[in-house]
Amino acid sequence: MPSGMRVAREALVILFGALLYFFVRGLMHTQVSLAIANAEGLIALERNLGIFHEPWLQSLIIDSSWLVNLFNRIYIFGHWPVIVGTMIWLIWKHTEQFSVYRSALLISGAIGLVFFVLLPMAPPRLVPDQGFVDTVTQHSNAYRVLQPPSFTNQYAAMPSLHVGWNLLMGIAIVRHASTRWAKTFGVLMPLVMYIATVVTANHYLLDGVVGSIVALTGLAIAIAISRRNSQQPASVEQPEYQPTVIGQGWNRRPAA
Repeated sequence: MPSGMRVAREALVILFGALLYFFVRGLMHTQVSLAIANAEGLIALERNLGIFHEPWLQSLIIDSSWLVNLFNRIYIFGHWPVIVGTMIWLIWKHTEQFSVYRSALLISGAIGLVFFVLLPMAPPRLVPDQGFVDTVTQHSNAYRVLQPPSFTNQYAAMPSLHVGWNLLMGIAIVRHASTRWAKTFGVLMPLVMYIATVVTANHYLLDGVVGSIVALTGLAIAIAISRRNSQQPASVEQPEYQPTVIGQGWNRRPAA
């Protein structure tokens, strides 16, 4: 069981990283026209690949209020609450593995910020003439409470860390949970979040793919760092020497 000081220190690190992530995102002055042009380019790419199914997928739920509310709640409450809950469980029950997933979150978040700066992307709900419905904003105010607009860059759809970070938590749960039900949740939770990001018109299909790659890259780097640190030999303390007078000369002998 970790000490209270360790828990507090790790909580502050993650909180600082999350606040810095959203603060930097919120400060980005995106050129809206560029973000929309990039989104239209992504749509064209998906059409060429035969995977531009986002309008069809949203049409499957849009006429059912209970399905819309269900996927809105998954998108809103299935992200940060799951991340916070999983990280608390890791540091409490699997302390040695906690630092790997903490580092993976921070590293993948830093990679994501590079994407947001170099490739601003309008989400489907903000692309004109595509017919998408912003179900989260139209049917709920909770998301704006959990993630205030002042800390949010709306034109940061690529990559989807909603998908990527949930995938990291799913991997942690599958690898370290002891019950079948928990492992099943770890497998299904990222997949359901992926669907929710698309049918709520917040992300494209490729956003989730790239977000997963970014998250897995962060995890691979975090594992490599952890292994390197564990292989470093412990420092060997040098024996302390004290001067001893023998005759008129000085000699050195190890202290008892």
